[in-house]
Amino acid sequence: MSAAHLPHPPADPREFAFSDRDFRRVCQMIHARAGIALAPGKRDMVYGRLSRRLRALGLSGFGPYLDLLEDDPAGAEWQHFTNALTTNLTAFFREPHHFERLRAQLREIGGGATVRLWSCAASTGEEPYSMAIAACEAFGSLAPPVRILATDIDTQVLATARRGVYPLERVAALDEGLRRRYFQRGVGPNEGRCRVHPALQALVEFRQLNLLAPRYEVGGPFAAIFCRNVMIYFDKPTQRAILARLVGHMGDGSLLYTGHSENYLHAADLIQPCGRTLYRRTPPATRA
Repeated sequence: MSAAHLPHPPADPREFAFSDRDFRRVCQMIHARAGIALAPGKRDMVYGRLSRRLRALGLSGFGPYLDLLEDDPAGAEWQHFTNALTTNLTAFFREPHHFERLRAQLREIGGGATVRLWSCAASTGEEPYSMAIAACEAFGSLAPPVRILATDIDTQVLATARRGVYPLERVAALDEGLRRRYFQRGVGPNEGRCRVHPALQALVEFRQLNLLAPRYEVGGPFAAIFCRNVMIYFDKPTQRAILARLVGHMGDGSLLYTGHSENYLHAADLIQPCGRTLYRRTPPATRA
């Protein structure tokens, strides 16, 4: 076969070239900025999400985009970059046994001083609002003595959480009594949507927080900290550093609620299991 008749390699269907070096740079930059460890299998996901930013900025390729970020470490584009690469998978009462335990924990604490709770990967708000519902159910009141801090690194999901408006299908699986007590069904232009009860919104403060920050200016101690399904995106050293900071905001009776696929045997000197995906801080006298 002559050279003139050799088959041509298939054309790259992608709008932008995305080299191995580009992917490595993205991995290094998001790890440094947010602690997220991207696996090789996330390459297509990275391309799909960041290519939207290239179009929005009118850039011709990933190289110029990543250069733009590195040339302006405090620039606003970093937040778009981080938002694009943050995975947000959540639901009301996800892992329901946690909310049963939270209700029991709050009943054990009882009334009196305000109880502080923290959802430290709040995403679009389903977790902290579920915590608020659990508090209302525990105390039999729409104004329980509870305050919930809800934080996330992603500003876009926090904006959704603050609005507290969701498609009806997001609450379809909830008990009918809970839907009636804690959600307001939209009518007219809001048909097909619902809003969390204003009383729930009053219990929750939403705030941006990067878990890689050297200090968490959040106060405490918190009776319960929900840090679920976020540590899986961090490597072990990053997990340990975050746990060390979280422990500083826990009291002797505090509980750390974690995701079902997260294991902290490598941090036994910081936290100890005390139930199904539940941990307490290790007593100071026994820490390494």
